[in-house]
Amino acid sequence: MSEQKAREDMVRLGASFFQRGYATGSAGNLSMLLDDGTLLATPTGSCLGELEAERLAKVNLKGEWISGDKPSKEVSFHLALYHNNPQCRAVVHLHCAWLTALSCLEGLDTRNAIKPFTPYVVMRVGEVPVVPYYRPGDKRLGEDLAKLAPRYNAFLLANHGPVVVGKDLRAAADNMEELEETARLMFILGDRKIRYLTAEEIAELRS
Repeated sequence: MSEQKAREDMVRLGASFFQRGYATGSAGNLSMLLDDGTLLATPTGSCLGELEAERLAKVNLKGEWISGDKPSKEVSFHLALYHNNPQCRAVVHLHCAWLTALSCLEGLDTRNAIKPFTPYVVMRVGEVPVVPYYRPGDKRLGEDLAKLAPRYNAFLLANHGPVVVGKDLRAAADNMEELEETARLMFILGDRKIRYLTAEEIAELRS
């Protein structure tokens, strides 16, 4: 894919997230690896609904700013994911309502915040570990994500929101939307008795 096409795709996807209520104000950020090994990312303080292709930030894998507007401070934890998961080619971090609400609950299973009750979250994403709360931009976010990155495709930042990776930006977006819908279903179901998938059913889906 050409760099120009990648820029246009990021702008289009950011606008789609914003228009559908997955992102508000200047919250959230996107990034993707380009064919030359550099990284395209949303600029600091930018609104996903108002991105401009030529102003997207470009950095190298050391985090050094190459061109465009200044990158989001959270690009540091994006880099931790790229460095520690060779399958990761794109990262989506949003403050979407249902997953962010879930991230604020006490008593979550930190090994997997979403116990499977539909097949799609198993097939698309897998387990979703919880990263402890750190202020946005704290280097410990990247340190914790680096440890988890080799084994997981999605993460819930406590009191902050979700981070999802993918083989490309479209896949990362699809995975994020699947997770957000699953979180919405969790709140709809509330304290009703849920039929969770069995270990055998989960194994079958993974195979």
